[in-house]
Amino acid sequence: HFRFAQDTVTFAAGDTIFAVGDPGEVMYGVKSGEVELYFNGRLLETVGPGGMLGVKTLIDADPHTTTAIARTKCELVPVDQDRFLFLVHETPTFALLVMRVMAERTRAIMRLAVT
Repeated sequence: HFRFAQDTVTFAAGDTIFAVGDPGEVMYGVKSGEVELYFNGRLLETVGPGGMLGVKTLIDADPHTTTAIARTKCELVPVDQDRFLFLVHETPTFALLVMRVMAERTRAIMRLAVT
């Protein structure tokens, strides 16, 4: 979904893309590179090309609950509400992919809570 996107933002390794509590009006698709997601200071997931971050914030308009830090130089594709709705409309499987990402992250957070 993001491989051919031309409108990207670039982050250097170590850059914070967003932090817990930051407002957010976009989610990001990873075009290249890797981003680490942290929850309560613990590594939750490393997101690579084709992955997404900031999904919940786009859907519910609440502040971020994770911190995203570029592990490597990365190109991200910002997806605002209009683009999100377009992707869901034009590619219904995109909505399933988003739900799968949210479910997997919820399960990962639950596993962190019990360890």
